[in-house]
Amino acid sequence: MKKIQEVAARVGITEEQLIPYGHYKAKVSPQWDEAKIKQGKLILVTAISPNKAGVGKTTTSVALSMGLNRIGKKSVLALREPSLGPCFGMKGGATGGGYVTVEPSDDINLHFNGDFHAITCANNTLAALVDNHNYFNKGAANGLRQVVWKRVLDVNDRSLRNIITGLDGNGIPTETGFDITPASEIMAIFCLSKDLDDLRRRIDNILVGYTNDKKPMYVRDLNVGGAIVALLRDALMPNLVQDVDGGAAFIHGGPFANIAHGCNSIIATKMALQLGDYAVTEAGFGSDLGAEKFLNIKCRTAGLQPALSVLVATTLSLKLHGGANEKELKLPNMSALQKGMHNLERHLDILKSFGQTVVVAINRHPSDTDDEISYIANWCAERGAKCATHSGFGDGSAGVEELAKLVVSEAENNPSKPIQHTYSLEDSIETKLNSIVTTIYKGKGVSLSKKAQTALKKINEMGLNNLPVCIAKTQYTFSSNADEPSDVKDFTLFVEDLVINTGAGFIVAVCGEMMRMPGLPKEPQAMHIDVVQGEIVGVSEKPPLRATQMMET
Repeated sequence: MKKIQEVAARVGITEEQLIPYGHYKAKVSPQWDEAKIKQGKLILVTAISPNKAGVGKTTTSVALSMGLNRIGKKSVLALREPSLGPCFGMKGGATGGGYVTVEPSDDINLHFNGDFHAITCANNTLAALVDNHNYFNKGAANGLRQVVWKRVLDVNDRSLRNIITGLDGNGIPTETGFDITPASEIMAIFCLSKDLDDLRRRIDNILVGYTNDKKPMYVRDLNVGGAIVALLRDALMPNLVQDVDGGAAFIHGGPFANIAHGCNSIIATKMALQLGDYAVTEAGFGSDLGAEKFLNIKCRTAGLQPALSVLVATTLSLKLHGGANEKELKLPNMSALQKGMHNLERHLDILKSFGQTVVVAINRHPSDTDDEISYIANWCAERGAKCATHSGFGDGSAGVEELAKLVVSEAENNPSKPIQHTYSLEDSIETKLNSIVTTIYKGKGVSLSKKAQTALKKINEMGLNNLPVCIAKTQYTFSSNADEPSDVKDFTLFVEDLVINTGAGFIVAVCGEMMRMPGLPKEPQAMHIDVVQGEIVGVSEKPPLRATQMMET
């Protein structure tokens, strides 16, 4: 790894801006140049619906940025920070894999520069301040009859989903619960804020509950917004690290795309645009979740316009979508591949509905056959989409030149149209939900539970109809039922609840049995993590041995 000062200097970050956290990590104090931000080309990396075969979206994002730098284009990466919940749960680390990773990967996957701690602390300090207000205002008009602000932790812990607080003699017993930190509204605010002033405005606008006289209470009413911002001040500066080739990478913010809006911070994305000819970023899970929210929420908020979108797929994941046996995915199976193309087509249609130019990126595995790759390429060509393979995992940036050159060609000669949003902000909340379901998910419409209907009535009474919507649902299929197949159509999306996020500036529609505090699997990744001779193992995906290394060992 290069010292972080060298990485910073290569992209024009001054010593005055750089705040090192050891030798290989740093915070960067932004200094803005709007002209340069507008000149940079934003590349969104998204994917087909995830399944057990994996897709490699983060791996492809890192690989593409490395490939662009390799062919002489100045590229800067902008990704989300990993959460400890999935890291110790089902998914493991999230810093790429093989020879296309961001480093120091173990540091990034674990505590990093303390941003998640700061967000967790800010969230829970606010929860304590809300309870304190209630304690000293029991029975008063401005006492809270309903508290809607929950605590958070960056762990997967199903036992904390529903709890009762205030059981001591003088307390106020309250049914509440914990969410995971990436689902916190403060995480969303953190990622959507343009600067400290915007952060303060959004924090002050957080709805914390309803008073005894049925009025909404916001953070500004408690006069504690300044304290919360103080906890977040340093965290709001983006984190600078590097890819394995020494290219600059900003890793900042980490909302999930299934239970939140799934995009890294606006500040980090704009820094990448300002410092590079290309800024490569990703949105969580498939295009139905992360990309939809990236284009309808993040780009709307920040005034961003992607030059194009890269849609990542693998033959293994497509074959699994096509009904192949999970244990036989590495065997040739053209029939399953052909049947699984329905999922790629759905995601291609989603991106085209936004006016996006799309490049399909096949994350190639050693077991892929030339016939399988040719079939996908021809299928894409028939639908007017360009396609390229990459082998970054095993070959590093040398295996990404084809994809990088295609992305440059399309971004320069056939860029995306201005974003065609799925809905207008003037639409009602129900209309917005129906527009997403029919246009993006190919369903028939939505059905609101009694709880959601009550929440919708409150939203209308509070005049919040003009906010965008952020759908929280399963990532595995287009409906709200994770057990339905990935080609499901003509379904009704069941909305269990509508959660008001006035600070973040959107309404969260919680669909089906979606939990904002995940649980751990039967065999969590934590069982495979250890410290051996002072080195952490099992957190980050290490590169495979190359032939020369195998001979040396």
